[in-house]
Parts: sequence; C-alpha cells; structure tokens
Amino acid sequence: MHPNPVFVMKQHYLHYLTEVMEHQWNDPALTDYNEDHEYTFGQLAEQMIRLHVLFEQMGIKRGDKIALCGRNCANWAVAYLAIAAYEGVCVSILQDFMAEDIAHLLEHSDSELLFVGPYVWKDLQHQTMPAKMKAALSLEDWKVLYSNDEMSALLNGDASLNDVVDKAFKAKYPHPLESEDIHFAADENRLALINYTSGSTGSPKGVMLNGMSLSNNVEVGMKMLPVEPGQRLVSMLPLAHMFGQVCELLYPLCSGTHIYFLTKSPTPSILLKALKDVQPYLVVTVPLVIEKIYKKNLDPTLSKWAIRSFWHIPGIGSLLHRRVRSALKSAFGGKLRYFICGGAAMNPVVEKCLMDIHFPLSIGYGMTECGPLIGGNPPKYFKARSGGVPVMNMEVKIDEPNQAGIGEILVKGENVMMGYYKNEEATKAAFTEDGWLRTGDLGRLDKKKNIYIKGRCKTMFLGASGQNIYPEEIEDKLNNQEAVSESLIVEREGKLVALVFPDETLTKRMTPEQILQIMKANLAKLNNLIPGYSKVADIEVQDKPFEKTPKRSIKRFLYK
Repeated sequence: MHPNPVFVMKQHYLHYLTEVMEHQWNDPALTDYNEDHEYTFGQLAEQMIRLHVLFEQMGIKRGDKIALCGRNCANWAVAYLAIAAYEGVCVSILQDFMAEDIAHLLEHSDSELLFVGPYVWKDLQHQTMPAKMKAALSLEDWKVLYSNDEMSALLNGDASLNDVVDKAFKAKYPHPLESEDIHFAADENRLALINYTSGSTGSPKGVMLNGMSLSNNVEVGMKMLPVEPGQRLVSMLPLAHMFGQVCELLYPLCSGTHIYFLTKSPTPSILLKALKDVQPYLVVTVPLVIEKIYKKNLDPTLSKWAIRSFWHIPGIGSLLHRRVRSALKSAFGGKLRYFICGGAAMNPVVEKCLMDIHFPLSIGYGMTECGPLIGGNPPKYFKARSGGVPVMNMEVKIDEPNQAGIGEILVKGENVMMGYYKNEEATKAAFTEDGWLRTGDLGRLDKKKNIYIKGRCKTMFLGASGQNIYPEEIEDKLNNQEAVSESLIVEREGKLVALVFPDETLTKRMTPEQILQIMKANLAKLNNLIPGYSKVADIEVQDKPFEKTPKRSIKRFLYK
C-alpha cells in the first residue's frame, strides 16, 4: 500500500517552475510538434515577463480576468503561466464550444483580455465582444485581433505590439535577461483559475480554483510520478480541461520536463508517430485510446486459442507477458515509465490484460471541482477496477452507504474548489452543510481506502424490487461482446434497453441483418452474465458513434 500522509503544501507551483528555470535555463521546455516553434526555459521566462509588461501597458491589474481559448500549443502554455505569475485570474475555455457560447462565457467571466487561437477566432470574430473586453490577442503570434477604442489609441495601429512592449521591456531590463532576474510567485489563497465545465448559456458553472488547489495537484504528481529533468512528454489532452492542464503541463513542466504539443486534433497515426519520435516517459490519456490500440493490435493475437491456453502457465506465460509488454511499450516510444488514465472507467478485459503483463498502468479519479485529483496511486500500488486512494491533503468518505457499502462519494481538502463563479445556488447545492463536496458519483471504499466507482447518482436506475442498477457495470460487460465498439444502457418504461454502435472494422462487410443477429446473440450472452433484476430487454444498433464530451465520455443525456 502506498503511504499517503496528510501534510501541509510546501510551495506554490511557481516556486518549482522558478527553480527549474534557474537550473535548466538553456534546456528546451515547450515545443509545438512538427512545427518550428520552441521555447527554452529561459525563453519561456522572458516571454512571460514580456506579457507582464503588456498587461501593465493595458492597465490589467492583479486579480483581473484574462481568458484563454485555443488548441494546445506552446503559446497557450506561455499565456497561462504569464497570467498565473502576474496573479491575474485565468479563464480557461474549451476551444470546441460554440462561438456564441464562448462569447457568453467571456461576458459571464468578466474577462478583460482574451488570448485566442485562429481555429476559434474564425467564428468568434463575428460575435459581439463584451463591454469589459479590452483586446483579443492571437495565440499564433500575439498580434492584436480586436481592441476597444482605449486599446486602439494605446497601440496606435501597431498590430504586433512589438514597439509598445519592446520599449517598456528594455526600460525595465536594459541588460540581457538572466536566471537571476527571475522569481515568479503568487499567493496560494487567491483565486487563480476559472474553468468552465460546459458551454451552456443557461447557468454556466465556472469552477473557481485557488493557487493552493493547483499547487497541491502539482505536488501530488511530483511525488507520485517522479521525473528526471529533461525527460519528454506528448501533450494530447485539451489543456482547457483540468486533467490535461495539471497532468500534461503544470506537474511535468515544474519537474523540468520538455513538453511537445500536438497542435491539431491527432489522428491515431499522427499520435503514434509523435510517441515514437518523442519517446515520452509518461502518457496521460483517457481509456478509449488504449482500448482502441488493444482491439486493433493486441486482441487479434491474444484471442487465439494457443495464446489463451499458455497465458497463465508459469514460465511460458511470463515469456508471453514480457513480449506483449515490450511491444506495447514500443508503441508508446519505448521509454514509458507511467501510463495514467482518467476521465472514465476502463474496459475490464483491457485493464486485466495490462495488469497481467505488468504494464505501468494507473487509473486515477478526479473532477474539475478538485483541480482535478481526488484519487490515484503509482502503478506498482494500483488496484484493479479502482480509482486509487485519496491523494495527499484530500479526504474521501461515503455518504449514507447501503448494505454493499455504496453511496455518494464526498470529498474535502486542499484541492476542492472555492465555488462556482457568480452561481451561489449551484455552489450551495454542491456542498453538504458541514462542508463536504458532493461528487455526484456512487462508489465504495475498501479497507485500504481504495476508491471504487459504481456509477453516477443521476445514471443509477432503481430496479422493480428496489435494487440499485448501475448501467456502467452492464456496459462494461456488453463492450466485451463480439463486434461491439461502444454501448449505452437506457431505461424505457421500466425496462432496460442497450444501444450499441458496432465495431466497423469487423462489420463493414456485413449486412444490417447480420449485424443485428450478432447483437441479439450478444444480448443473450449479456443477460447470462448479470443479475436477473438488471437484465436487458432489448438491443438496438446505432448507425453512428455516440456523441462525447472532450474527456471522451458519452453524453448520456442525449439518449433515451
């Protein structure tokens, strides 16, 4: 069992970043993969200070809101860190939201400045900018894309800002910038980030996180997954989401990691090539990525009778495990030390295979409201089907557990949000009267505090005799049946129905009737694997993949 003491956070994460800059001034820090755009740690520090000069020239003050919306890239990271070190409040908005929703969130967040990517600006420029918005700057080259009258007068038509910033920067730093000039710091108790969980224009939930939450998350990563300076990582998850923001940017960078950004939506071939080229020590992803690789590359071999027969035999089984582990590590670049998944449950068959071969797997548990970490473990301590143990400075308990020990998971500790921005009603509903955050997840704890997720409170069905039915558990079993790519269990008139999108690599030469016959057979097999009270009455084939959130979870609310 991994020891997990509660202790006081030692440093703001900017302290660690400053230390890394001092010791790795000329080492590469941020690189746009397959593009000529790279910052050393020294160049990162200088660009952060140049943005500070810009903020001062624009009249941006400590505590003002600065929005950030664009695809992953080195300049996204530069802008984020500059805002943090200036003690502004970063408003991170997912680039995939609709333009009208992004404009609404800029208004709701009281943002005074926007850093925006070209992919987003293409549609956003046609929206009305909020009255408080002073300017919008390009994440490509820092050029001014929009400015109000006040800023237009300041810039005097200079769209690159070079003249304005250069003059002020040289006045402040007349000599070449050196590591001794750098000391980034911030008050850990101040609001540091507003992260919007959706693009809804109704009552948007902007999660407010302070520096303590972000820094404790970073220290969890540094202690749980220690890294040697100069090692490399591929950033593939959206940086606007807390999982990617902390696990693929803040924690690695503060450890001296060289981060490569995939600046376009990665196809499987681009991703695998990037992993081969970069050779990362760590891969942070969602289960869907490894599940696809398993189905395409491993399952055809592992499902053979001879392999299955020898898999658990001492000696020859161990040899098979080593070969499969070596081949899988090679697919991820060959230097992999940690493979961390989150955001959804992993297919149990895939998880068991990875654990059989001693792949360095760990599955964590978290949510945006905790910036994001709640549970986790180093791979060698990871327990199958769990989300790890509570991370340091976090407590977890089960509210009103039933006879099986299952109830809503409640959390408390340094990672927990300050509340939802300008949404007191939602904030009040999120906490118990004695200050515990309601996760909305159903789960249980074992004797060693490992967290086991059973489903969402809102997705649980109540059986005819009062039994709790967790659709995710049924879907896990159905997803392992023949020709099933993904599935969703819904309730109709008191009966459970399975919606299935078939595996097109297996069914592309089949007729709809043949596919339906396979699914009917799958339904019979499924009902033999689950209790009678949760049996599925019917199965329906979907003609396209389910719509998903950025974390690759199915948008359940769209299906009935």
